[in-house]
Amino acid sequence: MHVLILGSGVIGTTMAYYLARAGHDVTVVDRQPGPALETSYANAGEVSPGYSAPWAGPGVPLKAIKWLLMHHSPLVIKPMLDPKMWRWGLSMLRNCTEARYRVNKSRMVRIAEYSRDCLRELRAETGIRYDERSQGTLQLFRTQKQLDDTAKDIGILKEYGVPFQVLDQAGYLEYEPALAAVKEKFVGALRLPGDETGDCFKFTQSLAGMAEALGVKFRFGTTIEGLEYSGDRISGVRTDAGMLTADQYVLALGSYSPLLLKPLGIDVPVYPVKGYSITVPITDARMAPESTIMDETHKVAVTRLGDRIRVGGTAQLSGYDLELVENRRKTLEFVVTDLFPRGGDVSKAEFWTGLRPMTPDGTPIIGKTRYRNLYLSTGHGTLGWTMAAGTGRVMADIVSGRTPEIQMDDLGIARYR
Repeated sequence: MHVLILGSGVIGTTMAYYLARAGHDVTVVDRQPGPALETSYANAGEVSPGYSAPWAGPGVPLKAIKWLLMHHSPLVIKPMLDPKMWRWGLSMLRNCTEARYRVNKSRMVRIAEYSRDCLRELRAETGIRYDERSQGTLQLFRTQKQLDDTAKDIGILKEYGVPFQVLDQAGYLEYEPALAAVKEKFVGALRLPGDETGDCFKFTQSLAGMAEALGVKFRFGTTIEGLEYSGDRISGVRTDAGMLTADQYVLALGSYSPLLLKPLGIDVPVYPVKGYSITVPITDARMAPESTIMDETHKVAVTRLGDRIRVGGTAQLSGYDLELVENRRKTLEFVVTDLFPRGGDVSKAEFWTGLRPMTPDGTPIIGKTRYRNLYLSTGHGTLGWTMAAGTGRVMADIVSGRTPEIQMDDLGIARYR
């Protein structure tokens, strides 16, 4: 069967690989000249199922006010008369309860843990390399209250059998010795040893080549203009290169998914949350991070990728704006130099921004729609890289008519009806 995938980020490319491996004729369409050139290009580099959690949670509205008042704020809201942004924000606030947080986190951990296992299998089967490391994530706390507040997350980690360690100063220095120079700044840490790191861009580029070897056709430089439908089926995709048709269609356009779905009468609550990163060349490997550090106060991740340090963070609500804002760069530079002052040369850093496709409950939208041959794979937020391999595999199962290996009925668009 011919499957047309819209979008060649890490999600779309991974789906293409798994669908081709399942024996399908696959075409991928993207406006960019190559794969992984938008949100997948320079993300934080974390494959972090243990850290998978919705932004909406108890106490978040109060925390958000404090964040907005911080000098190096992890949250930026640009005042806009955008009803979609305010509706998304109100929906997120409705998810800020203990009960909804537990449900949403459990869904996210389920797909993220499965995805990490799929990624390990894929790596073993193909030998793919992407500056990967399997040394866990270290979530650092500057206050005792932050450390105490991990109790609810730890309860869910225990429920799903996710390994973790609560560490004091001496404990976390065993895994990140370069932090010895700044150890007085942190009271403790939560370590998630099952987490990994890696360059999402390198992975996607390499996997696209492997997908092409399996027969996948990539149509780059092709702008998608709209979907045509007849009754309960999609009949084609309008592009600037003409109409493209297939038997099945999978939409993986991240933050741009709602724009294409609205004319079909499908309302997906996905909103772009702008994130930033800098990529810093390492100058002293002994003083650089070993794996991924998450600074809980500033919500910034610092990850080692080969001979580089990737620093990613900030949640900015400003629609589809892609302007590089210098103050956001200063926040990332502050965190990496605060933690690893001798690790890298920030004056030579590459500055980047991308749009994370966020749902109000933090959980991606994966599965069928009311159109019999249209499937969705969007809304992964900050966890697209973490959830990519698992998403690709379950979508190959769903499109092929097979039962996925994990529960999927609560990950689809139907949960919002």
